[in-house]
Parts: sequence; C-alpha cells; structure tokens
Amino acid sequence: MAVIHAKEKRERSLGAKLFLKGDRCSSPKCVTVRRPERPGPHKNARRTLSDYGRQLQEKQRIRIYFGLTNRQMEKYFSAASPVLIANLLERRLDHVAFALGFAKSPRIGRQLISHGHIVVNGRKVTIPSYMVKPGDVIGVRPESRGAKLFEDFAERMKTYQVPGWLAFDAEKREGTCVKLPSEDNHQFPFEISLASQFYAR
Repeated sequence: MAVIHAKEKRERSLGAKLFLKGDRCSSPKCVTVRRPERPGPHKNARRTLSDYGRQLQEKQRIRIYFGLTNRQMEKYFSAASPVLIANLLERRLDHVAFALGFAKSPRIGRQLISHGHIVVNGRKVTIPSYMVKPGDVIGVRPESRGAKLFEDFAERMKTYQVPGWLAFDAEKREGTCVKLPSEDNHQFPFEISLASQFYAR
C-alpha cells in the first residue's frame, strides 16, 4: 500500500497525470482527480514557479513517466532538438507497448518487457528502451497471451484507437510501426521543450 501511495504522491507533487497506476489513472479514482492539490502542509498555498522551476518540473515529469535515471535523461537531451527527443521517447518499446494497448501505462509496459512478454519481429525483447523503427512488428509472446495481464485485452481493444504511426491487427494481436511519429502525434503529459531548456542552461 505504501508503494501505491508513493506513486500517487509523485503525480500530485508534479501536478500531472503520469499514468503510473494504469486503469486507476483513467478512472474517477485517479489521485489527480480526487486530490488535485499538492501533498504537504502547504498544499493549498498559491505557488508561482520561476522559469527554472517550470523547467525542472517538466524534467521530473519526463523522468518519472519513463522511469529514467538522470544519466539516461542527459543522454536523451544532449545536443538534440525537442522534436527529435519526442520522437526518440515515443519510439521506446515500453511506450509503444502502451500506445498499442498491450500495457495500461508505460510503467506497466516496462514490466511486461522486462518479464519477457513482448516480442519484436518474433523475437523476445527485454530492453524497455529498445528503439522501434518502421517495419517492426510488435506483439505479445504466444506463451504469454493467456496470462491474467491480458485477460481483458480483446474487450479493451474494441474501443481503443492506436496512434496514426502504428497499425494494429486485432486478430493477430500485433502492431506494426508503419512510419516514424510526426510532431503532431506526440501526446505527452509534459512539455519537452521546457525540459530541453533545463539541460541547455
């Protein structure tokens, strides 16, 4: 229970829905809906962030959303434009697993991948940061399809819509990267340009 509260406290402190709790984040039970104020004794106090504060906040949102270390963040943001950074983050396998509906959040996507449930081009990939490229076919390992993790998958996919740069075959339970994501495709709960400014200081 303490771990659950810790994840929810992170979302409240950063003031953004980061989908750390999967289904819960898409329901009225989401902590950012029930308790939108920040945690702590001064939760209702007005707080105006400086430019640096806003940049740091966006950096922290990205780091937690993707489960990145500070060193990994520096690698992504070194000498790269915000558009390229967004493209790289979008193509991470953990985020693609989320975008295709296999996982209910990028965090759960990382767990599925590290536990060997996801295959790319028929081969098991256990690296969440694997960079998906056009032509790659992403699916659930046949041996894992009967797992409890995927028991409601078929029902969820009846109303789910994958991003335009991905194609999904419901019968095969496979997704294909048909092209690179464009700038218009990015739908992150943070502003990458602000985080870029943080690393450009």
